[in-house]
Amino acid sequence: QGIRVTVDGRDEKIGKKIREAQMEKIPYMFVLGDKEIETGSVAVRSRSGGDLGAQPAGEAIERIVRDTAERIIG
Repeated sequence: QGIRVTVDGRDEKIGKKIREAQMEKIPYMFVLGDKEIETGSVAVRSRSGGDLGAQPAGEAIERIVRDTAERIIG
């Protein structure tokens, strides 16, 4: 689908990982903790929109694919 994914599995605090991703201008972040894994959701953060809240994983992926396609086309 043309989407590149990187997993940050370092043993660092989540706040530090989020700040570093923001500084690297990562367009979207999925944050997964025990709660998200239990419910099959992801906490989504975007570079432009900030915290987008928890969403079902499939819907979040579809949204990113759609947004990326629109950006490329439009």
